[in-house]
Amino acid sequence: MAKRRTPPRRQRPSTPFALSRRVELGADGRDYDVRAVAASRAVKTYRCPGCDHEIKPSVAHVVVWPADSGDDALDDRRHWHTSCWANRANRGPTRTWS
Repeated sequence: MAKRRTPPRRQRPSTPFALSRRVELGADGRDYDVRAVAASRAVKTYRCPGCDHEIKPSVAHVVVWPADSGDDALDDRRHWHTSCWANRANRGPTRTWS
């Protein structure tokens, strides 16, 4: 009888932002990089600019920044609740981009 072999494990991406990336057009006409952060990778508390509530650790959310600022523009990144980002056109942000 042959031994059952388990398949090799897939390697995880090296950064939490490598999981899901897309570019979206904002209401202001600018392109924004939007990257999903899985709940297992969310380890800090952030304040959502859409609702001004905290995004607690272990809560999946998105990180957004203007596409023209590049990947290294840490100061331009904002952490949003996924639903707040999806509904941003229906209500104005409580904080503005600096």
